[in-house]
Amino acid sequence: MKRVAVSPLWVVTLSSLWMALVGNGALWRKLGELSMLDGLGGAAFGLGMLVMIWGALAALLGALAWRLTLKPAVTALLLATAAMSYFMWGYRVVIDPTMIDNLLQTDVREASGLFSVKMLLSLALFALLPIWLLWRQPVNYGGLRRQLLRNPLVAVSALCMMLIAAVAIFQPMASLMRNHKEVRYLINPLNGVYSLARVALRPLERNDSVLVPVGEDARLGRSHAGRARPPLLLLVLGETARSANFSINGYARPTTPEMERAQAASFRNAWSCGTSTAASVPCMFSNLTRDKFEDRKTAFEGLLDVLQRAGLAVLWVDNQSGCKGVCARVPTVSTADLKDPKFCASGECLDEIMLQGLEDRIAALDAARRARGVVVVLHQMGSHGPAYYRRSPKSFKRFMPECTSSALQDCSRDSVINAYDNTIVYTDHFLGQTIDWLKRQQATADTAMVYVSDHGESLGENNLYLHGLPYAVAPDVQKKVPWVTWLSPGYEKTTGLTTACLRGRRDAEVSHDNYFHSVLGLMDVSTAAYQVGMDAYAPCRPGLR
Repeated sequence: MKRVAVSPLWVVTLSSLWMALVGNGALWRKLGELSMLDGLGGAAFGLGMLVMIWGALAALLGALAWRLTLKPAVTALLLATAAMSYFMWGYRVVIDPTMIDNLLQTDVREASGLFSVKMLLSLALFALLPIWLLWRQPVNYGGLRRQLLRNPLVAVSALCMMLIAAVAIFQPMASLMRNHKEVRYLINPLNGVYSLARVALRPLERNDSVLVPVGEDARLGRSHAGRARPPLLLLVLGETARSANFSINGYARPTTPEMERAQAASFRNAWSCGTSTAASVPCMFSNLTRDKFEDRKTAFEGLLDVLQRAGLAVLWVDNQSGCKGVCARVPTVSTADLKDPKFCASGECLDEIMLQGLEDRIAALDAARRARGVVVVLHQMGSHGPAYYRRSPKSFKRFMPECTSSALQDCSRDSVINAYDNTIVYTDHFLGQTIDWLKRQQATADTAMVYVSDHGESLGENNLYLHGLPYAVAPDVQKKVPWVTWLSPGYEKTTGLTTACLRGRRDAEVSHDNYFHSVLGLMDVSTAAYQVGMDAYAPCRPGLR
C-alpha cells in the first residue's frame, strides 16, 4: 500500500512534540521533586513548560524543514534526545558545556564502559523506532518557492507559541531558574544544542592559539647545589577517587591498608578544581585559581612546562584517555593499549602496567636533566565509572557482591559501593607498589610521591551517580578528593619536610589551586610564578614556618 505524502509541518510538529514530552522525563521528575507540578497551578506550569519546549524545538526544525535537511536534522535530534534522556534519567547527570567537553574528549575504550543492554533498548524505543517511521514516511515539500514561504512562517509561529507559554509561566519559571540553575541543563535536547554551540563558539571567547608562557625565570633553588642525590618525584594523578572512601581519611572500611602501612600523610580536606577530568586536569596543572582558569581568554603554559624550563627531566605516563593538553610539550608515553599478559589480559590495562619498565623510560630522558632531578606523572585509570567492576582484578575484590553492570541504577546501592570500594583497594595497592618502586631507587635519588585525584564521584546519594554536575550545584562527594603524600627518609633529610608535620596538618583545607605551587615547592623551583602562600607543604618546610 502506497503511503500518502504528508506536509513537513506534520513532521516538525509531531517530532518536536515527541522529544519535548518523552525526552524530558528527567526534567519532569526534577520538577516533581521540587513540588513545581503540584495542584492545578503546578499542572498549568508543567503544561506551559511543555509548550515552551515544544515551540522552541518546532522553531528549530521549522528553520531546517528543507528537502535535504529536515529528516537528517530530526534523526540527529532524536538520537541525541534519547541518549541524553537515558543518562539524565538513569544517572541524574545534566548536559552542560563541560559534559559536552567530556564527551568530545572520550575515546572509544572509555566510552564502551557506558553502554549497556538497557541503554540500547532505550535508544531503540525512543529514537530508532521513530526514526524508522520517519524515513518510511514520504514528505511533500513542494517547490522551492513554497519552502521559502512556509519554513520561516513555521519557525516564527513556533517562536510565538514558545514566547506566549514563557510569558504565561514567567514568574514561577524565573524563580525556578534562579534558585535551581541546573534545571536549565535538563531541558532536552535544547540543553545539548546549547552546550554544543557554546563549545563550538569557545574559540571566539578564548584564543587557545596564543600560548602565554609561565615561569620564564624558572631555575633550581639553592637546595639543589648541596644534594648528594637528585630528587625523584612521582605525581600520581588519580581518577574519580573520592576522599570519603579512603580509610586513611577515616572511612570505616579498610580500603587503604598499604598507604597506612607506608605511613603516608593525607590531607583530608582537599577539593578539586572541577567535577570532570576535562575541567580538573588542565586547571590543577595551571598556576591560575579555579575562578581565574574558567575566565581565561588565552591558553597558558602549566606546571610541567615550568619544571622542564627549570632544567628538570619530566615524563608523563598515561593509562587513561590523555592528558587534556597539559603534557603537550613534555615526553609522553601511553600504556593503555599495551598487550602485557599479566596486566592487560582483559583488554584494558591495570594501572600497575605504568610501573613496568619505568626505570628504562626514565633512563631514556636527557641525561643532564636527569642529573638535576626527575618528575614523572602517572595518570591512572583508577576508579573510572560506571563500569567500576572492570577497574579491579579478581584478587582485589574485597567487598562482595559487586555491581557488574554499567547501568548502576539497576544494581543495589550496596553492590555499587562494593564495586567502587574495590577500585580504591586496587588503587591503594598500586600506590603501595609505587612506593616500593621508589624505595628501590633510594640509592641514587631522594624519592617522594604525591597522589591527588582529579575529581570525586556520586554513588547513589539522592539517586545521583557518576560526576560532572556544574560545580556550583555538585555535591561535595564529586568535589572532595584524596591528597596523599609519601616521603622517603632521604627526601625528608635533604628538604627538612617531614611526614610527621604533614600529618599534623591533615585537616587543613587545600585544593587543586595549591597543586602547582606545592609541586614547585617540593622540587625547589624558584620562579616569580610560585606563591609560597599557595604551597600546601610550605608550613612544614624549615624557614617557611
